[in-house]
Amino acid sequence: MKAIAFVLATLIVALVAGAGVVYLNREHIGAAVLREAARGSIFRDTIAALPDGLHVAFCGTGSPFPSPSRSGPCTAVIAGKRLFVVDAGRGAADILVRMGLQAARLDAVFLTHFHSDHIDGLGQLAEHHWLAGSARSPLKVWGTNGVERVANGFNEAYAMNKEYRVAHEGELAAEEGFGLSAQPFAFAAQEERHVVLESEGLRVTAFLVNHRTVTHAVGYRFDYHGRSVVVSGDTAKSPVLVRVAAGADVLVHETMSPRVVAILAEAARASGRDVPARLFGGVTDFHTRPPEAADQATQARVRMLALTHFIPPVPMNPLLEDTFLEDARQRFAGPLVLAEDGDLISVPLGQGPISRTNLLY
Repeated sequence: MKAIAFVLATLIVALVAGAGVVYLNREHIGAAVLREAARGSIFRDTIAALPDGLHVAFCGTGSPFPSPSRSGPCTAVIAGKRLFVVDAGRGAADILVRMGLQAARLDAVFLTHFHSDHIDGLGQLAEHHWLAGSARSPLKVWGTNGVERVANGFNEAYAMNKEYRVAHEGELAAEEGFGLSAQPFAFAAQEERHVVLESEGLRVTAFLVNHRTVTHAVGYRFDYHGRSVVVSGDTAKSPVLVRVAAGADVLVHETMSPRVVAILAEAARASGRDVPARLFGGVTDFHTRPPEAADQATQARVRMLALTHFIPPVPMNPLLEDTFLEDARQRFAGPLVLAEDGDLISVPLGQGPISRTNLLY
């Protein structure tokens, strides 16, 4: 017993002494932890380590409604070592940085349409591209008629900021790299799809979708050396989408749950908030229910369906998932992913398996 007591006493002394060392050196330890965390998150280059292929990074899976866990709509597509972003909602730039997707690699932004929740992160994204990315030319923004107004509006809003940055940062803020450069495209008569970019083995095709009152809302298909990813944009059920998505490896599709929207509308009315209740009711006409998205994925024979742009942007847990999805899993035989901010879906070249990880956890 005396031997056991001696061992225990020795351990206690060692632990106390160790705690004392930690306390005395807490500033150095804290700095070391911060240094390592920065290297492993905001300063890491995720793309450098990815295999050649197509990769889908979810930089925002939310909607106009507030959410503590979902930023505004943003889907990044990595083709080889080139980074593209489809839409830039609020907080998208922050998520991209936290995922290690560096602004210096950002090639262009593709806008599906000009609803505020799809563009209100553009200013911050352009700032990251300019300063953190050491840009020597503006960030290209592709879109249909009206993209010029969007780009010019952000450039004007940030014009005084540009003056401040140039004066303060000097050569680190090259004037020629500031802001956004609109790259408009248009569909010919009777044309439902249009190739907007083709270079270095990548083809980006815009296609028309059904977003009701929005003129020329589009989705995008990315084809790269035999692999393909389709991003739906905001849309109700769309036969064009099914045709364009035929045989794709991954279909990234927006989704809306009338059941959950109705619950929130009821809660708003019970709280005397009639206007929010009416707004909730209005979103059901021009978005896609999960079973409908599953049907379209089945008709298009895609390999994987990833749902995003959740309306409303609720956290997915076992209790709520079935309510939100309805019978979507029964309608699509392949993998059905409920995307989270930070998710990365990788589609390597060849016939390799599609994988999923999260770069924020």
